[in-house]
Amino acid sequence: MKIFTNITKITSRDNERIKLARKTRDGHSGNEQIFIEGLRLAEEALRAELKISDIFFNENFAKNERHRDFLKNAARFNLLEVSDKVFDSIADTKTSQGVIVIAEKPAHGKLIIEKRLSNIEFPLVVLLHQINNPANLGAIMRTAEAVGATGVITTKNSADVFSPKALRGSMGASLRLPIWTNADYTEVLSWSRERKLKSVCADIKSRKNYTEIDWTSGRLLIVGSEGHGLTKKYTVFGKVIDGLNNARTIAGAPRDRERPLEPIKINSITIQSRQ
Repeated sequence: MKIFTNITKITSRDNERIKLARKTRDGHSGNEQIFIEGLRLAEEALRAELKISDIFFNENFAKNERHRDFLKNAARFNLLEVSDKVFDSIADTKTSQGVIVIAEKPAHGKLIIEKRLSNIEFPLVVLLHQINNPANLGAIMRTAEAVGATGVITTKNSADVFSPKALRGSMGASLRLPIWTNADYTEVLSWSRERKLKSVCADIKSRKNYTEIDWTSGRLLIVGSEGHGLTKKYTVFGKVIDGLNNARTIAGAPRDRERPLEPIKINSITIQSRQ
């Protein structure tokens, strides 16, 4: 359907732009580009003013008025009408809405988080430690935005926050929130202490409800992976370097459910600051 004169038609799977789109979808493009699929996310990409290189749409996409409005708003970009067969070869979903955007990732990193922190009185930064499922990661992103989080940090070995599935799960939140990716867990803990962010861990065994926590001060909310939660080696309280036998004795004390039958008294604890 001819709406604009700047639309290029593609009918071959071997077209170089199609090949690049597939590589970007699979995370093999070797650059900072991301694969955005679906009308709502495509509209968010325009609103976020991302640097867009290509917009692919299938043969039936422009039959819908909202779709035509999107193409009009995107007229300044490289519009590529693709045959249905070729479009299916690059789509990441089984029932695609018929539009794919290839764009550069939004600005991200530690400096982006710090810039936002400087303007917030009571910041809430969410630290996601080795969240493996991209759909879960996306869902947390959109929840973080909904509650007004200042920013989100993902650690090494976490799912890619800008992968197609994570982007769909976030419903565009990943294009708007300040994000620091591939961060070192211990570095983030030191960084948060320097900025006087009080750490709070999400733990299924916790006795305190999130409504009992004072959120009117800077907070770092830490969420562990779906499979094993937060690592026991490094915690917000540090690492035990001496006296681990005492900790084992306490852990093995006879209990009535969660509480020891006899009160356990700790005479002293020495805390060392790691330089």
